[in-house]
Amino acid sequence: MLLGEYTHTLDNKGRVIIPSKFRVDLGESFIVTKGLDNCLFVYSKDEWHKFEEKLKTLPMTNVATRNFVRFFFSGATECELDKQGRINLPQNLRDYASLNKDIYIIGVSTRVEIWNKESWENYTSPENMDLNDIANQMSNLGI
Repeated sequence: MLLGEYTHTLDNKGRVIIPSKFRVDLGESFIVTKGLDNCLFVYSKDEWHKFEEKLKTLPMTNVATRNFVRFFFSGATECELDKQGRINLPQNLRDYASLNKDIYIIGVSTRVEIWNKESWENYTSPENMDLNDIANQMSNLGI
């Protein structure tokens, strides 16, 4: 299971160290794609395959389905760890997530997310994160 929050630095060549705790679950090669909320989603190949299989069951006659599939697959790339545990993020993904020098890498159960530092801190700020409202919404979902 992928858990935790780590701060890292993106170097001038677009490389970032993946936390060692995440490397075990992700493997040597994994998929990075555009995520929701203007971050990047990182999936192990097994999790990506499960996600892909779910998407294949959706009706392609539905415009929202086509848009959703295009969004995730057009931005996807396979990344491999180098000997220092780094990956090289393509420019289009760095641009999409507004990644600059300082970033957060977080574990979200079955995936990792890579966030621009300011975006993550804004997203998790008390002004934007109403835990009571979130708890009520989760209760409505049966959690």
